[in-house]
Amino acid sequence: MSAAPATPGADAWDLPACRALIDELAALRLDMLQREADLAARRVGVCDAYAASARNFAHYLALRQDDRRDLQDRLAALGVSSLGRSEPDVLANLHKVLGLLHRLVGQPWEDRSAEEPIGLHGSARLLEAHGRALLGEPPAGRAVRIMVTLPSEAASDDGALIRRLVDAGMDIARINCAHDEAPAWQAMARQVREAAAAAGRPVRILMDLAGPKLRTGPIAPGPAVLKLQPERDVCGRVLRPVAIGLRPFGQANPMPQADAHLQVDAAWLAQLQVGDELRLTDARDAQRSLQVVARRDGGVLLHAGQTLYLVPELQLQRRHALAGPAATRLQGIPCRSGQLFLRPGDRLRLTRGGIAAPLGRDEVDPAQPSDLSIACTLPEVFTQVRAGERILFDDGRIEGRIARAGAEGFEVEITRTRPGGTALAADKGINLPDSALDLPALTAKDRSDLATVVQCADLVGLSFVQRAADVQALREQLQALGAGSLGLLLKIETRRAFEQLPELIFAAMASEGAGLMIARGDLAVECGYERLAEVQEEILWAAEAAHMPVVWATQVLETLAKTGQPSRAEVTDAAMGERAECVMLNKGPYIVEAMHTLDDILRRMQGHQAKKRSLLRALRAWA
Repeated sequence: MSAAPATPGADAWDLPACRALIDELAALRLDMLQREADLAARRVGVCDAYAASARNFAHYLALRQDDRRDLQDRLAALGVSSLGRSEPDVLANLHKVLGLLHRLVGQPWEDRSAEEPIGLHGSARLLEAHGRALLGEPPAGRAVRIMVTLPSEAASDDGALIRRLVDAGMDIARINCAHDEAPAWQAMARQVREAAAAAGRPVRILMDLAGPKLRTGPIAPGPAVLKLQPERDVCGRVLRPVAIGLRPFGQANPMPQADAHLQVDAAWLAQLQVGDELRLTDARDAQRSLQVVARRDGGVLLHAGQTLYLVPELQLQRRHALAGPAATRLQGIPCRSGQLFLRPGDRLRLTRGGIAAPLGRDEVDPAQPSDLSIACTLPEVFTQVRAGERILFDDGRIEGRIARAGAEGFEVEITRTRPGGTALAADKGINLPDSALDLPALTAKDRSDLATVVQCADLVGLSFVQRAADVQALREQLQALGAGSLGLLLKIETRRAFEQLPELIFAAMASEGAGLMIARGDLAVECGYERLAEVQEEILWAAEAAHMPVVWATQVLETLAKTGQPSRAEVTDAAMGERAECVMLNKGPYIVEAMHTLDDILRRMQGHQAKKRSLLRALRAWA
């Protein structure tokens, strides 16, 4: 007869392993308390609302200063928490594990909750409170807010677009101070307030300061050539003809449904009737036929079923002569934007000023590398870069290495473009990820723009922040303007900002309304696309430990907003936004559709995910 199974007790556990874990976790606890003491000076300026969060963040920095993966494995083997989700309340989670281990080995455990800054249940409420202070109340049924960047035309369309955005669920309107001027910003802000009042719900306004953005200088325009082509199916049949609006000389008001607008002689235009056929010899000496399909507001709308290349002074003729002029010359054809066409091996000089001469693909000698120059908007970087450092243009589409540097400029050897070359336009971003740049985040323009920001905005975005002094400088400016309570959003968009993130978080905690924006576009260029996933994860973890709200930004549902059709990858990416307190959408013709899609994704995902913690909601699809 076999013996009855023993009752599980202390002997059923690996007691030496438990005792070793107790010793290791006790030492880690002391490290956390020591790090809190060491960072006491950093926490002096922290406001009361963030006092407990600053202590918890110090504990988190101690937790992450060493590799804890082996410790996690050994804790998981005993069936206790591995501390993998301890960001909101680091010390409380550690104490919980220590208490369980003490019980397993039969040792008494002294309650240490008095040492904990928050406790196991207060952290979620604290993060929610900080989110409300900065971003406002979340909408009913959706914990994550939606922010939308307003386009320039929103300032002059009588508020129609902004009303559509508010009605679609926009919680925060973003105004980018790198574009337009104060009157346009004021008009946008006024329309947001009016639309929010009409909708009966609050909509906050973020105004992003431009910051010291490195950009390419001006390029002379190219020739005035306009290419227009109809939309065709795979068999070449015309699905949609080219639509051209004609106005009298001197008039440029747009015509609905027109792909392009041209100007012609007023007397000639007045004689045209619907159904008239017009003839044109285009810039390639191709004979083309166009038809008048509508008269509207003193102009006409033409349709063409063939591709056209138009240049100034071409003659447009009526097929059947009537009284008056039989032909008219075309005006209003825009010049092509100037570009520099670059290939690997080309040399590009960055200079203090001047207008670059354009160089298109057709003008490049395939047998010889090009030697070109273009101005840089911040020549103060010239003395801060070194030979051998990388430089990237236009969101990383073009890469080079600095060959020579000096006070008047530097020379770049182009190392990577698209196959066959890539065009570089004016006002495109420049990134110097290897260079130790010393540029204050708050420029003279930013300081001037703040006078408008404090009148219009609920929170201000600090672009290209790199150090705690940048945050302090902005706070001092706001206090001088009587707006010390304005919310601060630190845009983490450079490698240096990521590396200095703890310093920036402690500095931001001086404001009751403070948060981080993960500006993934510039971050990807600065840190490398292959590192972006881990970089954004680490920022999310740090922000959760600091109970600081996060805005998930850059290229969220961008294809949908621009084309009306999302990609599978960006839908999955948008679902990650559930881990932030706000998701930002950029402008596009299908922005309202993008908002509806994002709203649906976020509402669905909040039943499955809360920060790093997966929620065990019933999976009824498998029932």
